[in-house]
Amino acid sequence: QFLVVLAVAVACAAADVSHILTPNSQVPIVRSDYELNPEGNTYKFAYQTGNDIYAQAEGIVRTISNDEAVHEVRGSYSYLSPDGTPVEVTYTAGPEGFVASGSHLPVGPPIPEAIQRSLEYIKSQPQYVEKPYKPL
Repeated sequence: QFLVVLAVAVACAAADVSHILTPNSQVPIVRSDYELNPEGNTYKFAYQTGNDIYAQAEGIVRTISNDEAVHEVRGSYSYLSPDGTPVEVTYTAGPEGFVASGSHLPVGPPIPEAIQRSLEYIKSQPQYVEKPYKPL
């Protein structure tokens, strides 16, 4: 059994994988910038590759209270799709989550007016605070 496993391992190691390599396998980094604020609460970065991938973002860490901080990011990235179409995405990320936008991303239908009014009404109501159970 050991010889079979050894033979398979040697065969895998000696296999020709040149057909797997693509022109994009060794893509150079054309530009790379990174900036960190000395206080450590903001940063910026950007990079561009030789195959026209570009990304940039900036972030900040905001202190809300003594024991709570929020990380907020705003950025974008772009690339060429396999069919050659340029794709660009802009995004924000923070306490409300990750929100991306781009012409290639689907967009949901608008919220009907009656539903929107209901949501606003619910939001305007005081929150229900559950009282602890007290047995008789």
